[in-house]
Amino acid sequence: MLKLEKSFYSKTSMYSFFVVMILFFSMWVSTSNFLHIDMALLGYMISSMVFAIGLVIRMSFWLYRKATNRVASRSVENLFTKERFKRNAKAIFKTFIDNIILQKFIFKRGLYRGIQHIMISWGCLISFAFTFGLTFGWFRFDLIDSDTYQMIAFDIPVMTMAAHGWFSEIVYNILNIGAVMVMIGVCMALYRRITDYDVKVTQRFEFDLLPLYILLAVTGTGLLLTLSYKFLGGFGHHYMSMTHQVTVIIMLMYFPFGKLFHVPIRPLATAVPMSYQEVLKVDTKACKSCGQPYSNDDQIADVQAILKAQSFDLQMADGSYLSDYCPGCRRRMRALKQMNLEAPKGNPYGPVNTTNGIHLSGFGKKRSDEFYDIEEEVKKDLGEEKEHEPVSR
Repeated sequence: MLKLEKSFYSKTSMYSFFVVMILFFSMWVSTSNFLHIDMALLGYMISSMVFAIGLVIRMSFWLYRKATNRVASRSVENLFTKERFKRNAKAIFKTFIDNIILQKFIFKRGLYRGIQHIMISWGCLISFAFTFGLTFGWFRFDLIDSDTYQMIAFDIPVMTMAAHGWFSEIVYNILNIGAVMVMIGVCMALYRRITDYDVKVTQRFEFDLLPLYILLAVTGTGLLLTLSYKFLGGFGHHYMSMTHQVTVIIMLMYFPFGKLFHVPIRPLATAVPMSYQEVLKVDTKACKSCGQPYSNDDQIADVQAILKAQSFDLQMADGSYLSDYCPGCRRRMRALKQMNLEAPKGNPYGPVNTTNGIHLSGFGKKRSDEFYDIEEEVKKDLGEEKEHEPVSR
């Protein structure tokens, strides 16, 4: 592999070359040695190749970063560990359903945003899948007779369908269905970004609005194509076809380097719970100070490795790391350090005695009432008062 790598300018260029060769090979297989290439889709095919190169470059840069590279390495390592097979399968399946299919993480931010996002994402996925399949010739439809089409995938006959049946109508209009979904979602997103003052303060045109306008142009020209040949007898079809092709090319060139890049990244989120899910008493990290489990062993090890690689390891005087302590103990250590105090003796969760006689409250869940000499009857009265205290005050 090292000798092969020397034949290219960089690893990224080598990966891009192999991806393009794989795409060409898949075209050669699926189109019967390039016999069934649709020349009307030639522009889409060339732009899709450039899109693939851009995606490989962007993905390589993303994976070369210290943090993402460490997470990716950990995920690959854990994926092929026999002891983790059951939890890996469960984590991948659950995350795929929740994050990719149902996209619950967006619905947690509101029903409107959930509907908006799922319309855009699924509309784009449907459109991309069908467009790339036709562009690279991965599947095609051959006419057997005047009433029957045969679907062929990778040069293998798959199924036949009636030319005027309900299934064929769905296939004919699958791109229109995806375009309508995207247009509804984009219009909802634009309305929110135009009317919501909180969003207007933080949004940027080139990052937040430009991808929406590009998607709107692609879907709008695509639907106008259908309107032209179906209801206007092909009026202006040639010019509209060229306009639509230009908008698609612009989108494909923008895709790897803009906000839309999160689409291919999102499925990789399945690796996070697979590698860093917390299971009590299995592989949790215990706090060096209080002994309470607070995180995952792998996650803390990766955090320390990433910070160390960036010369920002936050190592303590005793050789431990700040990440070896739970959040509660970190807050306590930080406060004591700011007050130039040593760790208090006795109960580590109790109030702190300062040099000026002012008592500070404890830094954990446990509060020491003994410090204030509170009698049992007073404690009881305080407990009853809290029980009858209204929820909102």
